[in-house]
Amino acid sequence: MLMWSVLAVTSVFSQINVGVMLPLHDNDGDGRRMIEYYRGILLAVKELKAEGMNVNVRAWNVAIDADPRITLLQDGVKDCNIIFSPLYTKQVKVIGDFCRAYGIKMVIPFSINGNEVDKNPNIYQVYLSPDEMYTTSIQRVAEDFSQYHPVFIDCNDTTSRKGAFTFGLRSVLEKKNIPYNITNLHSSSEMFAKAFSLTQPNIVILNTGRSPELRAAMDKLDVLLSANQNVSVTLYGYTEWLMYAKFLQSRFAKYNTYIPTNFYYNELSQRTRQFAQSYRSAFHQDMMNALPHFAATGYDHAMYFIGGKSQWMQTPLKFQKTPNGGYRNKAFMLIHHRPDGGIDALQY
Repeated sequence: MLMWSVLAVTSVFSQINVGVMLPLHDNDGDGRRMIEYYRGILLAVKELKAEGMNVNVRAWNVAIDADPRITLLQDGVKDCNIIFSPLYTKQVKVIGDFCRAYGIKMVIPFSINGNEVDKNPNIYQVYLSPDEMYTTSIQRVAEDFSQYHPVFIDCNDTTSRKGAFTFGLRSVLEKKNIPYNITNLHSSSEMFAKAFSLTQPNIVILNTGRSPELRAAMDKLDVLLSANQNVSVTLYGYTEWLMYAKFLQSRFAKYNTYIPTNFYYNELSQRTRQFAQSYRSAFHQDMMNALPHFAATGYDHAMYFIGGKSQWMQTPLKFQKTPNGGYRNKAFMLIHHRPDGGIDALQY
């Protein structure tokens, strides 16, 4: 179920009053990131006003140690039609209860814990938890690559937290009676090659998202393919791999790589280049080198929730109604680095 209901609500007002309650300060990384997110909202509102919309934005600095009840007493808060807030889990219930009492839509843009969205019909939770991402990602591998032979590479990374994905995927494959092999980065070239099929394309999954192990695995695959030209390999990765694309793009293409994510900022597209220039012109600095880009996230959220536009710069939104509460974002993409060098953003 797409979230057109909130857009229909905001469209009936002659003026849309928008509130932003986030840590808007320069004291730490949280504040600086949220300032950039807020600036993205402002860029979107500027465009919407140019199109004739009457939008009023008010912002309040709600830091990690702030009592949101004090902010909620400020002038103008009750008049908001929609509030983007908060960043911190401990502030969700107080602000959420207020929004529910006054009929205000509440957008939680980033990572939080808890299940207030399951109880409060006014909440729209954008963030997908790692568990939700892994569940969807496992489904995609099992369904989209059902004709592939899965090969898991143990990368000996004791810090890895990818076990929930790899063990979950192996469990699903076993239930579907799909055979798979496990090998190791430290295996000899001969033993490594035995894990791969010569008759089926191979889908390769690492048990870490780290760059050093990814590069080592690619080196191992380079040796494998140079000695076995009949082996076909596709890599299936993790969202962190988007950070490495600038340096590994040709190798991602070589291995027909798929990267699961719920955001994607294509720095090569004309639209994103124009957006980066607009940000630079408006605020006299470049966006932070972050994943995701916070200004683009704010822009997308504002265009969607305020302007009712489903086109996105970086962050697609696809909301599903919870049984007794609000809405959860279920948007999911696979970024496909094709062997010809092209890149596709496949939406689900």
